[in-house]
Amino acid sequence: QVQLVESGGGLVQAGGSLRLSCAASGRTFGSYAMAWFRQTPGKEREFVATISWSGDSTYYVDSVKGRFTISRDNAKNTMYLQMNSLKPEDTAVYYCARNRAAPYRSMKTDDYDSWGQGTQVTVSS
Repeated sequence: QVQLVESGGGLVQAGGSLRLSCAASGRTFGSYAMAWFRQTPGKEREFVATISWSGDSTYYVDSVKGRFTISRDNAKNTMYLQMNSLKPEDTAVYYCARNRAAPYRSMKTDDYDSWGQGTQVTVSS
C-alpha cells in the first residue's frame, strides 16, 4: 500500500506563495499519474491539478490556471504544487492522490486510489 504525506501548508497573506510537497513511500510512484485536490468543511473535495506519470502533461482547474504549477520528481518519489498569487478562496485542506490508471487529466475522486492526510492552506485577506 502506497503512503502519501503532504507538507508545506501554512498561513499566508493574499498574493503570497506556498509550495506544497507530497512524498510517497514505495517504489511505484513514477508509474502513476498524480493529482492535487482540496476541500473545505461542508464542501465536496475539489480537483485542483493533475500530472501524468512522466510529468510531461498537466491539467488544472480553471480557478488556478496561471497561478498554480504542478510538478513531480519521480527519482525522489515527490510531487509538488507551487501556488502563487494566492487568494482567500484558495483556503482549504490540500490532498495529494494517486491515479488508479484512469486518464491522467481525470477530475474525479473515484479515479484515485491512494490519498494523503492533507495539509492546511490558509490565505488571509
